[in-house]
Amino acid sequence: MTRKIRVFIAGLGNCASSIIQGLTYYENANSEDTIPGLMHVKFGDYHISDVEVVGAFEANSKKIGKDISKAILEPPNCTTIFAKVPKLGIDVLPGPISDGVAPHMRESFFAYDESKVKPVNLVDAMKEAKADVLVNFMPVGSHDATRIYAQAALDAGVAFANGIPEFIVSDKTWADKFEAAGIPVAGDDIKSQLGATILHRVLAKLSIDRGIHVDETYQLNVGGNTDFENMSREDRLTTKRISKTEAVTSIFPYDVPTRIGPSDYVPFLGDTKVCYLWLKGRNFGDNPVNIQLKLDVTDSPNSAGVMIDVIRALKIAQDRNIAGPLISMSSYAFKHPPVQIPDFESKEKVEAYIRGEIER
Repeated sequence: MTRKIRVFIAGLGNCASSIIQGLTYYENANSEDTIPGLMHVKFGDYHISDVEVVGAFEANSKKIGKDISKAILEPPNCTTIFAKVPKLGIDVLPGPISDGVAPHMRESFFAYDESKVKPVNLVDAMKEAKADVLVNFMPVGSHDATRIYAQAALDAGVAFANGIPEFIVSDKTWADKFEAAGIPVAGDDIKSQLGATILHRVLAKLSIDRGIHVDETYQLNVGGNTDFENMSREDRLTTKRISKTEAVTSIFPYDVPTRIGPSDYVPFLGDTKVCYLWLKGRNFGDNPVNIQLKLDVTDSPNSAGVMIDVIRALKIAQDRNIAGPLISMSSYAFKHPPVQIPDFESKEKVEAYIRGEIER
């Protein structure tokens, strides 16, 4: 009999809202069935209903002090509401702002007044809640804030899932800290279930495997949620560009001119993300091949199932006394893992990890 996996979330935005709704939506999913939207109903011994959120840290004054079930409905959250989450009896806590709120986002994020509200002690809060896993969903560009939360996970003895493109798991210094502390960690920068990066990687790999020489490619993304508003300033998306670009260029055995990254914030799109992919290449006889593709998807739920798998993978690592980066899960579920492994190969490695045939 497995016990619940107790999860704390840093950043109760649209992605967190989708996960929390999903835990209600799928709580009675039959593990014997193929369930639309889930890659794993059961991940090892853990059913999706074994995941429970026991706390959240926020900088948004409209969310702090509210029950998590209510806070996920507060602005600027704008993702699809697909499940009515019952009252959880857990109030959202003020976390440190640091660089988690960019100057141009203070109004959009309803950032609390630091002269009137004191952030809680992260370590004490997680220990009191007996948390197993901390999920980092801070805004892109939160360099210092991410490291504050990563250190808090270390100090609290809690596994860390880094959902954003700040390099913790793929940074050897930080990876070694988690290894030395005996704590598992997975990251960096969560992939979507079927998103721009995974689609771009598959197209690139298919082209190479079929003997197409790729001459150049781009991926441009637009959206209307606060993630895109936050990234409308170039200084907030430096690591995002690196993460998304390296996820694709790692597929190519030669240099390919590539441009990838968020290109515009379109407020009326809400949580809809639109991706434009273009790939130019040459086939037999150097004849031209051009691929143009458009992907239109609700952004935040697209990564929720992936992160729920990551949470369960980290709990299995705790059960097995595995410390440090989970290589298979990180390569499968994140854009900037410590080791880039082709997607279909990493999927098989994750299944082997679940069965206990490989350590990590």
